[in-house]
Amino acid sequence: MKQFLLAGILALAAQAAVAQDAVTYSVDQSFDDVEFGLESAIVDRGLVIDAVSHVGDMLERTRADVGSDVVLFKKANVYSFCSASLSRKVMEIDPMNIQYCPYGIFIAEMPDSPEKAIIGYRVMPDGPMKEVEAMLDEITRAAIGEE
Repeated sequence: MKQFLLAGILALAAQAAVAQDAVTYSVDQSFDDVEFGLESAIVDRGLVIDAVSHVGDMLERTRADVGSDVVLFKKANVYSFCSASLSRKVMEIDPMNIQYCPYGIFIAEMPDSPEKAIIGYRVMPDGPMKEVEAMLDEITRAAIGEE
């Protein structure tokens, strides 16, 4: 029993390390230009934006409430969307791939780097989810004009 518990804990630790990895692109473009490019790149592929999380606004709004004086972002949003066909494909291989849906691409502008944007996404695990990662990379690069 203890062996199974230890194996489960190690598996969770490995997943957490993967979840912390991200692919990012830093560009000399404004946040607004990259955001417009991202919206266009998603919609141009026939995908629907499910939600836009205004993470930067939330963190700034709650900064004093949590006792911080650190400004993390000038602007930061996460775009959530899904591909019905690709999601079905990867979930038919492994239904637990549901944990990665919806897919997200983030954009951020740092307070000390105006007119520069960072855009990126989480690294997906090896196996069928690498096809999702390839789609995320294609969309991300299209957003910044690097198709």
